[in-house]
Amino acid sequence: MKISFYGAAGEVTGSNNLLEAGGKKILIDCGMWQGSEFNANKNFEQLPYEPKEISAVLVTHAHLDHVGRLPLLAKRGYVGFFYATSATLELARLIMEDALDVMTYNHRKFGKPILFGKNDIDEVTRQFKSIDYCEDFEITPGVAVKFYDAGHIFGSAFIEIKAEGKKIVFSGDVGNVNVPILRETASLPDGLDAAVCESTYGDRLHESAKSRAQIIETMVTEAIDRGGVLMIPSFSLERTQELIYDLNDLIDRKRLLPRVPIYLDSPLAIKAIKVYRKYPNYYDEEAARFFQSGDDLFQFPGLVLTETAEDSKLINAAPGSKIIIAGSGMMNGGRIMHHAQRYLSKRKNTLLIIGYQANGTLGRRILKGETPVFIDGQEVPVRCRVKAIGALSAHGDQKKLLGWLSGGRVLPKKIYLNHGEPEGSEALQKMIIENIGIKTDIVSPNLTVEI
Repeated sequence: MKISFYGAAGEVTGSNNLLEAGGKKILIDCGMWQGSEFNANKNFEQLPYEPKEISAVLVTHAHLDHVGRLPLLAKRGYVGFFYATSATLELARLIMEDALDVMTYNHRKFGKPILFGKNDIDEVTRQFKSIDYCEDFEITPGVAVKFYDAGHIFGSAFIEIKAEGKKIVFSGDVGNVNVPILRETASLPDGLDAAVCESTYGDRLHESAKSRAQIIETMVTEAIDRGGVLMIPSFSLERTQELIYDLNDLIDRKRLLPRVPIYLDSPLAIKAIKVYRKYPNYYDEEAARFFQSGDDLFQFPGLVLTETAEDSKLINAAPGSKIIIAGSGMMNGGRIMHHAQRYLSKRKNTLLIIGYQANGTLGRRILKGETPVFIDGQEVPVRCRVKAIGALSAHGDQKKLLGWLSGGRVLPKKIYLNHGEPEGSEALQKMIIENIGIKTDIVSPNLTVEI
């Protein structure tokens, strides 16, 4: 059994792992690289394997850095199934279609290349095969697979694979603790020969989940009391829905009054809400209770959904304070760019960062204090207040990852850390070795290991 790491090695995007077992080649995720450009040049490089030789593709979750190159596989001859949970399959289609829209816009405006077309997305969709959590199945004779709830985003999974007398797990992305709507991350199976684990926040601890609502309340209140605009760049899957859920709860409990309009300015997030409503069986107990009582988790007084471009333009005409939740989460495209161009330069405004900002993205540069920044070729000084919080992250922090890896009765024999920048991976590696005593390696691009 061999694993080759062709993405998210020494960085946090472009997830792509190849497992060779039982005489078959199995791909785990095939995502886009993301950075200063929405669609990084590396996405256009030749794939390091022949898609026609792949027997199966397993998809952990629907984020772009895990599904963004699935259409490329279909385009280049892959004819097998794409296995994932039902929610992941529906959300993945939305993500791929949104990516194509962004690439088409960038091609039309800046002459940027387009990685795949609508026909390629349609082909991927025809090859979808849904899998339930904890369902035992064989993707090929002698290769058994099981999906477990990762608690990262809606429908996300970590994947157990048994073959050649070995048992391994690919974490995908591991969720944060006490996340609204989602169930907690399932326990890691016992007796693993190897675990491939993400390390995005391997060097950090998030704020307490118990203080999450208080943090949101304080941030929103302070921003509005300043008399300005609160901009929240948000990932269209999970972060946005959780934030809407939290705002709904705070307003229901009269902790926040609908004093100002809250604009959800993300067509993708609005479409994703429909998928959330379709699968209440994925909800945690609290969200299920609200749903069963007839409460709409994603609608409340003051919330305005702006799906069309015309609706979005009306936001600027609204006088006074307002809250704008818009994609993309790393500020490397999407409608948040228009709002940033308009509002970053005003001191009374606030930019609230609630998700991971990859190296090279506009969000990372602003967070590091860069000013001015350039948006669509225009120089924009950053004079607004810039704040960041980790309690809203969809990724588990160092403590969560350590607890998850050490939670079984029989610990993994070996751990491989991927999906992290060097500082995060190295810090987590050190903590695992010192506190759990498991041999742990950090993967490098194109590394192949024998299990």
